[in-house]
Amino acid sequence: MGFSPNEAVAAAREYKLTRTTESRSTCPYCSVSCGMVVYTLGDRSKNVRPTIVHIEGDPDNPVNRGTLCPKGAGVIDMVQSESRVHHPQVRAPGATEWQDISWDEAIDRIARHLKDDRDENLIQKNDDGVTVNRWNSTGFLISSAASNETGYLAVKVARGLGMVALDTQARI
Repeated sequence: MGFSPNEAVAAAREYKLTRTTESRSTCPYCSVSCGMVVYTLGDRSKNVRPTIVHIEGDPDNPVNRGTLCPKGAGVIDMVQSESRVHHPQVRAPGATEWQDISWDEAIDRIARHLKDDRDENLIQKNDDGVTVNRWNSTGFLISSAASNETGYLAVKVARGLGMVALDTQARI
């Protein structure tokens, strides 16, 4: 054919993560809080949504030192799943379909439900007249995959509101 493919075969391929942005994250599956490195492609423009192309264990993370369990190693499949929910959703009482709502509306609805429940069910004083400020009708599940500081602040906020039913998924 008049040419030799040796040069083409010998040319070095570009490493697949060369043009990616590296971000640190935490595995979402359990309470171990393994560190992950997430690689995304995109030029960081406001109108361009980056695409996750690779996820691996974070070798600098003292929890997992770069290793991931099978669930963590497959987290890219969860992130890129066709059935993954991308927006807050609400289902009206008695309805069978979920409706997409905005983040502002979701936060407003949550705040309204919490405020109404607290106003209705807060126990300010016990039978002996001692101030207790207990809110027994609502609980708070704190993420065990968060840092100690985040967990500490979450407990402070929940206790400040009077919640007594607190737990973390590390026990579940």
